[in-house]
Amino acid sequence: MSRHARRHQACNSERIIVTQKSASSPAEADVAPASAEKVTPRARSSFGAPGSRPGFPSKSIRPAPAGQQVKADSGKSVAKVPGSRQGFKAGEFIVYPAHGVGEIVAIEEEEVAGFKLELFVISFAKDKMKLKVPLPKVAAVGMRKLSDPEAVQKGLDTLAGRARVKRTMWSRRAQEYEAKINSGDLIAVAEVVRDLYRSDAQPEQSYSERQLYEAALDRLAREIAAVQKLTDSEVAKLIETQLQKSPRRSKAEAEADAEADAEEGDVEEAA
Repeated sequence: MSRHARRHQACNSERIIVTQKSASSPAEADVAPASAEKVTPRARSSFGAPGSRPGFPSKSIRPAPAGQQVKADSGKSVAKVPGSRQGFKAGEFIVYPAHGVGEIVAIEEEEVAGFKLELFVISFAKDKMKLKVPLPKVAAVGMRKLSDPEAVQKGLDTLAGRARVKRTMWSRRAQEYEAKINSGDLIAVAEVVRDLYRSDAQPEQSYSERQLYEAALDRLAREIAAVQKLTDSEVAKLIETQLQKSPRRSKAEAEADAEADAEEGDVEEAA
């Protein structure tokens, strides 16, 4: 072999060695050449995302720094608080005006940024929801204990009374009904149920009337059931019995109200 051929072979072998060294280095191991014969599935899955730079994982698959979660957890501690606060205790049913009857499942003390905050943890089983109410906000949100048996009986008597429907536009009446429902007052809620109830002999409710009626009926039924320890079917039968005692408006009056509401709706659509 000539001297020139031996020198050319030595240069080629030197290039191969350098390429292998650079491929084994950490900086170059993530960059797979386009002409490579073997590329592992893991290498393919980590690169090539639209908009990503060659040799760098895309932002969507880059893991979040572990220290952020640890920092968030370390800045907050939760402890169960025994006893009662502001007359409420764990295991007690209460009325939260915006959501109805719930159960205080725990009283917690959370420490956030060095400050301690006590909270009522309220569970609404039927709604599958939990709510945390800070103790200083209890009065502001109107949270209260369940009504006593006398108040419940007064609410049942209200259902048996005569419906009082104002001769005003439905939109205004609907706002008044909604305010009564969210007031958390048992008697006010019973008045909504009484006024919006329709027997089989009366015209059917409109969609908006039905929505308000069912909301008020649900709030009323839950509180009566909690106070008198009744099942859902028992409290529904009790309320229906009381409503049937109420002197109903005549069919002509009900139809006149329905026509007035329909005319109001036409005016609003035209506007």
